[in-house]
Amino acid sequence: MKLMTPVITIGFFLLWVLSASAHAGSITAIHEINASPASFDGRTVTLRGVTKDPTRIPVIDLTAYVLEDDTGEIIILTGDNLPEMGKTITVRVRIDNLAIIKGEALGTTVVELQRQE
Repeated sequence: MKLMTPVITIGFFLLWVLSASAHAGSITAIHEINASPASFDGRTVTLRGVTKDPTRIPVIDLTAYVLEDDTGEIIILTGDNLPEMGKTITVRVRIDNLAIIKGEALGTTVVELQRQE
């Protein structure tokens, strides 16, 4: 019986570590952000989808693309080169809003932090 307590404790610890790491890398559905951008303000999330509609405006140093998953699409600003279009990628992004007024987000931007192609 004395051996069971440490084994159970270690088991619960391992389960906690695994669930925390799985949650940290979970994919957020794009419709969740589009439906409630204010609740994501200042947060970093991971998205996965297909790239499309590249935009590059050199005069104002803007590079962006659309990421589409099964639930919707969102524009992602990037400081890097554009990803290959039509490919499925995973990106870590930061979501910021210019303002939140009465719970409504204005000027939502999604900025790419890290990309896995």
